[in-house]
Amino acid sequence: MHYINGLWVESDRSFAVTNPANGEVLGSVADGGAAEAEAAVKAAYDAFAAWSGMTAYQRSEILYRSWTLMSERAEDLANLMTAEQGKPLKAARNEVKYAADFLLWYAEEAKRVYGETIPAPRADQRFMVMREPVGVCAAITPWNYPISMLTRKIGPALAAGCTMVLKPAEQTPLCAKAMFEVFHDAGVPAGVVNMVNASDPVPVGKVLLEDPRVRKLTFTGSTEVGKLLAAQAAPTMKRVSMELGGHAPFIVFDDADPVHAAKGASLVKFLNTGQACISPNRIYVQRSIAEPFIATLTERVAKMKAGLGTETGVSIGPLVDEPSLAKVDRQVQDAVAHGATVCTGGTRLTEDGLGDGLFYAPTVLSGVTADMLIHSEETFGPVAPVIVFDDEADILEKANDTAYGLAAYLYTRDISRAWRIAEGLRFGIIGINDINPTAAAAPFGGVKESGIGREGGHVGLDEYLDTKLVGWSV
Repeated sequence: MHYINGLWVESDRSFAVTNPANGEVLGSVADGGAAEAEAAVKAAYDAFAAWSGMTAYQRSEILYRSWTLMSERAEDLANLMTAEQGKPLKAARNEVKYAADFLLWYAEEAKRVYGETIPAPRADQRFMVMREPVGVCAAITPWNYPISMLTRKIGPALAAGCTMVLKPAEQTPLCAKAMFEVFHDAGVPAGVVNMVNASDPVPVGKVLLEDPRVRKLTFTGSTEVGKLLAAQAAPTMKRVSMELGGHAPFIVFDDADPVHAAKGASLVKFLNTGQACISPNRIYVQRSIAEPFIATLTERVAKMKAGLGTETGVSIGPLVDEPSLAKVDRQVQDAVAHGATVCTGGTRLTEDGLGDGLFYAPTVLSGVTADMLIHSEETFGPVAPVIVFDDEADILEKANDTAYGLAAYLYTRDISRAWRIAEGLRFGIIGINDINPTAAAAPFGGVKESGIGREGGHVGLDEYLDTKLVGWSV
């Protein structure tokens, strides 16, 4: 069902939702289009005045209630996510906790939208700066983090006083529905949050992009789609926030502990089966420690178990669809054809009951070079390509040689080197001996073709606020 103006709404069409781990049909949802999107925009527009007119403390209280309900339903949400998206249950639990943090953080930040006064050049003049909600916002969210990407957008939007229309990923609408049940039960007023499901996102997106009542678009997804959306938002001068693709370098210098660094690389590279925009795609290791690093990484990855996320010990889930699996295999086969070595993995998994799912073996490649597809293309899958380098002098150029600029990682014990490299990396997020440089309180986003704007932290709230100058003569 859709959720429009505080009501659950059916359509005359529906589409099935399946488990990517085994192809099981989990249910179906209403399949919407332009008419439902227009109704949702109208509901959000009509609700804006009352919602933005509430005090920050009132909006904060509703966000607190949403956080409380979400926390109470955390286990059900995690199990649903594992079934619908495929990630292991432990990872799903972590995501639900992370997602809830955004509601808690922005419940607090709602009360901290500050203005300022500015000294004027004339004695009879006064200046005051006010911060006001931008208005109706449209959000388009991805399948790989089907709950946290909702709260990371809806939390600050509601805290700022905006209203929202969501188009969730067609692969994971059940997670979105469960979250909107949370908002409904928490007492979010009718029209403040609205959701339209669609198997074909184009008609819904067209309404959201062309309607002048929608003043902001926030999108998480591929760079290719993000560029199209930003271009289509331009005629009505909508504000846009884009969290797009990544091609993260993971740099290990020879003064680092290769075993410790390999452990970190195995954890972040195979997070969500490699289907994360911050996953390392190019692992650069200095030559003198390459052998122990590769040996440790291979040993750890070879032990990773793929399967249904509810099974004990499973850390690798399915890929989202057949084209994604084919892309991963194409990159691996291309690398092998150009001289790379498969240290472990390198094939689709079909045995032990995995044949009905979309599983690819967790893979380590050594001997990777710049002429291979995997060196230049975002993988979005469970493959760790290792590239050996010799000198610090040229590693920055290699790491920055990409159109993307989301996340980057480096391991070193040298404080001076850490500062030099972190300052020289052209990426929005840098992890120094740290594979998880994210939190609800911290800004998340990239530079170059990895996006525009930031989510999380107080700057995430700024994305939903306009600045108004008031000047008067006294």
